[in-house]
Amino acid sequence: MAYYSVEKRPRADGTVKYRCTVGVKEGGKYIYRENRTFSKAAMAKSWGIRRVVEIEQSGLPKPDSPSKIKVGELIQMYLDEPGLGGKAGTTKKYVLSSLLRSSLADIYLSKLSVNDVIEHCKLRRASGTGPNTVSQDVSYLTVTLDSAKSVFGINYTDNPARDSKVILNQMGVIAKSNVRSRRPTKDEIQLILDALKEHEKRKQVQIPYSDIFMFSILSCMRIGEVCKIKWTDVDYSTRSVVVKDRKDPRKKTGNHMVVPLLGESWDILNKQKPKGDRIFPFNPASISKGVRIVKQSLGIEDLRYHDLRREGASRLFEAGFSIEEVAQVTGHKSLNTLWRVYTELFPQNLHDKYNKLTSK
Repeated sequence: MAYYSVEKRPRADGTVKYRCTVGVKEGGKYIYRENRTFSKAAMAKSWGIRRVVEIEQSGLPKPDSPSKIKVGELIQMYLDEPGLGGKAGTTKKYVLSSLLRSSLADIYLSKLSVNDVIEHCKLRRASGTGPNTVSQDVSYLTVTLDSAKSVFGINYTDNPARDSKVILNQMGVIAKSNVRSRRPTKDEIQLILDALKEHEKRKQVQIPYSDIFMFSILSCMRIGEVCKIKWTDVDYSTRSVVVKDRKDPRKKTGNHMVVPLLGESWDILNKQKPKGDRIFPFNPASISKGVRIVKQSLGIEDLRYHDLRREGASRLFEAGFSIEEVAQVTGHKSLNTLWRVYTELFPQNLHDKYNKLTSK
């Protein structure tokens, strides 16, 4: 029969911790034992009661129990799972890979605590990482820990990452992403274009940076989408392309969308020389890095590659397209983001319409 006991453990710095031990004996000998340390006796008791009930209901933990698997091992399992890490986006994979190199990775699941997560986040902030970025660590770690029992059959239902969010928010260590409104100026775009064209003159440079840069603006596509388009996705009769698996918060795959290539974007596509099945057969990260290096050399600050989508949408609004029409190009399923772009561009429009109506 499983049991638990709580032991008060004073520390040298004067603080007190409470160690809860859960064990199972057979014939007077331990056949299983695990423990965790808490800052409060009530927390230790609550965990002990819950673990006893789980053991009584499910039996002794299997060899793949939380006491034998480290956080890093679970993260790697998550990344290797085709339905999880296999479908994860670039940001998620990058964050989880970074967590694999952190001190959290060496902690056993059974030992992982809220304090461990908080300390990790505090160290990240101390190194200069912004609260929005640290928040991604917590979010993706939360999802990974949730998968332990449901996906991998590991007898682990705790989630210290989720439990840490409230206090981390209160401390200001994590925060929601800020809504960006950065739009490159005409001068900045021209400077970047000129610098990219100059860079392309080097013999070792194979990427048409300037074409891809302008295509990204005019098509409103993400750089990953630009580099995935195939020649077979082009419809010459409608001057459009099929963008496959377009980003959607509700669906990870199958979000194919026909996108019209307006104006110069169609000309840029047609001037490319086929070098395989993709129109722009290059690594998105290499393109982003090349543009970033040029941008930094010009002293242009706080401009991200993703901001080019906003620039493209802004140009369409300025040309007179409606929000619904712009969404056909950008792929936004929710019009809230586009509405925000529109109202920031034309804050006076509603006032003008109201004045016209009331002046009659």
